[in-house]
Order: sequence, then structure tokens, then C-alpha cells
Amino acid sequence: MIAKPKENMTPKEKYIDSLKFALYCMTHPLDGFWDLTHEKRGTYAAANTILAAALVLRIMKLKYTSFLFMQVYWEDLNIFLYLASVIFPLSLWVVGNWALTTLFDGKGKLGQVYMATCYAFTPYVLIQFPLMIFSNFVTVQEGQFYSVVSALSLVYAALLVIAAMGQIHEYSAGKNILFTVATLFAMLVMIFILMIFFSMISQGVAYFISLAKELMFRM
Repeated sequence: MIAKPKENMTPKEKYIDSLKFALYCMTHPLDGFWDLTHEKRGTYAAANTILAAALVLRIMKLKYTSFLFMQVYWEDLNIFLYLASVIFPLSLWVVGNWALTTLFDGKGKLGQVYMATCYAFTPYVLIQFPLMIFSNFVTVQEGQFYSVVSALSLVYAALLVIAAMGQIHEYSAGKNILFTVATLFAMLVMIFILMIFFSMISQGVAYFISLAKELMFRM
């Protein structure tokens, strides 16, 4: 069967094709992530879908993973903060990587960094979902298999992110690893700056609140 030319695809067909392409990126990262951005095989819709699937899966794992491997204290759990534990680091990574590589001849755009990073989450979704179900059918003694496979899904996704950055920025392996480490350091710097910023904001708000209370008391 001859594949339909991309320019003749409907938006729905293009979305499905770009979503399927995530599997190719997963198994052929160098060629896949090059085509993802340079040949425009990826779409933001598919990237958002993969990210949404990863977030939904994290919530599902709280409920459906066996208590032998995950103990959840629902009274102390804030779902929004739990999801932010993924979205916030992702945002820092995308902004930090783009900002650094822009200064050092990186070819990737901000949107491409985001798209490629989301596509790299594919193995996490595909491995963690069946693993979540599997956790309910194993004993504690067999739990080591669960732990190893779960860790491998994260390592796999991390390696895909690194491969993706090298392809979209057209960096050599050594330069790509260097800027991966530099991006992680930039994320720490941004966190430090944000902490200082919000600390100053909270102190300023507290000052004006105390000032308002003092004025009301005197009146």
C-alpha cells in the first residue's frame, strides 16, 4: 500500500501519523528526531498528547499500582502539585536548553525543544502502563523485576531526550553531553532565582499587609 503524501493528508491523518512517528523516534532516535524537526514529521498536537498521557498515567499509577510498590497518603496529596512536579522541570529544561544552545550555535527552536522532549516521553508511557497493571499480580519477592523495568523506562526516556537535543541542535556527541550537563546546571540557577523572586514578593506582600493592618488599627 502506497503511503499518502504528507501534503495530501487531512489534519486528523497528519495528527495520527505524527503520533505513530513517536514509535519510530523511540526505536530509531537519531534518524527519528532528525526527521521530527527537520522534515517536520512531528506536531505539537501529538507532543501535547504524549505529555498529557504521561500526566494521566502518573495519576493512574497512584490509584492502580499495587500498594506493595507505591503507598499513597491521599489526605496529604495535592494533585496539582503532583502534576507540577513534571510540568515545572519540563518547563525549566525546555527554556534552559533553548537559552543556552541559542548562545552557542544551536539550531533548535524553543518549540522544537519542547516537541522533541515530549516525544521522548513515549517509552515512559508505553512501559509504565502495562507495568502498573503487572504490579498487581506479583509478590514482594518478584518486585525487583518491577523496580528494574520501571527504572529502565526512565533511563530510556532520558537517553531519548539527550539524543533528541543532539539532533535538533546538530551537535556532536561530546558537545551535546556538555550542554546537557550545562542545561541541568541552568535549571538549578533558574530555581534559585525563582526562589529569591518569590521570597521578595512574599516579603513585600507581608509588609503591605502589616502596613494596612497598622493603618486600620490607628483609624
